Amino acid sequence: EKNLKLEEKITMLQQQNEELRARIEQNTVITRQLSEENANLQEYVEKEVEEKKKLSRTNEELLWKLQEGDAASPVKPPPSSSTSFYRCSSGNSFPAKVRTLRR
Repeated sequence: EKNLKLEEKITMLQQQNEELRARIEQNTVITRQLSEENANLQEYVEKEVEEKKKLSRTNEELLWKLQEGDAASPVKPPPSSSTSFYRCSSGNSFPAKVRTLRR
């Protein structure tokens, strides 16, 4: 009777062992999938960061060109009769259009 109980326990432990091996295999597959997904996401983020840097450089270049263009071409003062129309509310003598572009 003692041998019978031990054989039952061995069978039960073998079943548990097989179940655990199956779970380990499942976890290994999931781990591989998650690692691959993580690598893809990191690559995507790196591409996005590079694109953002490129857009930032382009933006800075365009702003610089705009400012250089403003500095290279002198602003013509408006006729005295319409001066108040072009002045900013702060009383600045620059035309409102030029002032807006420099922001």
